[in-house]
Order: sequence, then C-alpha cells, then structure tokens
Amino acid sequence: MNDRIPWLRPVTALGVTTVFFVPLYLVLTNVFKPGDQISAAPASLPRPPTLDNIVAVLTRPDRLFWVSLTNSVIVTTVSVLVLVVLSAMLGHYVARTRSRWARALTLVLLAGLMIPPQVILIPITDVLRAGHLMATVQGLILFNVGYYLPFGMFVFAGFIRTIPIELEEAATIDGAGRAQVFWRVVFPLLRPASASVMIFLGVWIWNDFIDPLIILGPGRGTTVTTGVYRAIGQYQSDFGSVFALMFLATLPVLAFYLALQRHFVKGLTGGATKG
Repeated sequence: MNDRIPWLRPVTALGVTTVFFVPLYLVLTNVFKPGDQISAAPASLPRPPTLDNIVAVLTRPDRLFWVSLTNSVIVTTVSVLVLVVLSAMLGHYVARTRSRWARALTLVLLAGLMIPPQVILIPITDVLRAGHLMATVQGLILFNVGYYLPFGMFVFAGFIRTIPIELEEAATIDGAGRAQVFWRVVFPLLRPASASVMIFLGVWIWNDFIDPLIILGPGRGTTVTTGVYRAIGQYQSDFGSVFALMFLATLPVLAFYLALQRHFVKGLTGGATKG
C-alpha cells in the first residue's frame, strides 16, 4: 500500500503533527501578546512581543499561580513517590508468585484499569468524607494512589519478568531476606520502569482537573488546572493572563519529562520480551 501511494505516509504524519502543533502555537503566540491583539487576531504573531501577561500572573494579589503551583507540586510529588514504591512492591509480588491469590489480585487490578475515575468519584467522596479527608490534600493524594496503582503495578510486573530470577536466588542463598532481595537487588534494576511510571503518572496527576475540583472543592484549594478554571471566571476578558497561566503551568511537567526521557522508552519496552 505504501509503495503504491508513497505520499500517504508523509501527508498523514504532517496532518497529525499539525493537529498537535496548532494548540501549542496558539498558546505560545498569545502568551506574548497584549489582550487587544489576542481578541483581534489570535493566530497572528505578537508584534511586538511583551512579558506583561506573565508578570501579571506572577504578581497577582491573590497569589493564585503560586498557591496552585505549590499544591500541584505537593500532590504530584507525594502521589508519584508513593505509587512508585507500592507499584514496584506489588509488581514484584505478582511477577514472582504463581499462586491463585496472585492471579486473583491481577484480575482485580486489571478491572480497576477499566473503570474511569468519574464513575467512582461519588463513592470516593463518600469514603473521604467519612474519613474526614474531603477537601484536603491528603484525600486527593490517597485517591491518586488508589486509582493509579494498577497501572504502575502492570508496568513494573512486566519489567521484573525480564530480570533473571537467578539474581534473587543467589542473594537468597547468601542469606538475604525477601525484603533485602527486593530493595538491594531488584529495585535498583527498575530505574527505566520507574522513569516510565513517574512520567506517565506525573503527567496524568498534574493535568487532572475534575478530581481536584471535586475533592479539594472550588473554594478550599486549587491546583494548576483548577487554577486556570478559577482565573477564567464567568466574565473573564483578560485572555493574556489565561494563556500565561496555562504556559507557566506546563513548564514544570515539561522539565520533569525532559529529565527522565532517556529512560522512558526502555522502561515501556522492557516488559515486551517476556510474558
């Protein structure tokens, strides 16, 4: 098919690239425009470019960006670190255990991957309210850990199956306990898988909107995504500040991805060679 229509692949690639590039272009150009230019010609280049929108966001009297950034950093960092540790431990148990309980646990976690978070959000709020964790950062972190744990477990389990079990058996013969085998032998080898899990879950948690909005509440707390929502308001006309807030909100997660990208592909493909 490709030999008969040689132009099909580059045209398709160009079309897909355009779809992803247009929103990025609009944000980058409108960040550096005055508000009147954004309304008049949103797709034009800034003439002249200005940093007034970014300065306005950083110096808001209500400190919306800084409060949102702090909450997002805390929620994302704590959630991802807890998820990496728990997912790695659970993945090791599933990958190395052939019992009926391990298979049943795998099926339960697999079912958890199929349920959208919006479906279970109302029962989750009831549970958090009963535990006095509603409208708290701790409640949001607990929700993230419970919901994203199955994904992390499956990534780690697939990667652990590629690690020769003889390494663990040799450590056991030398007198190491099961916990020592995991932390001193297995876990140091999980760096690529850990990077993949951290990137995926970090981006998902950072960009999450509906869960922080409901769990934290619109007036009790805010993350970078709910901060954009609060900045818009019902009668918002300062589009420059909105674009600047979206631009600043993407910088931390972009830097996070660039720092871990060299381990990303290796971690995803590590579990593809063994079932």
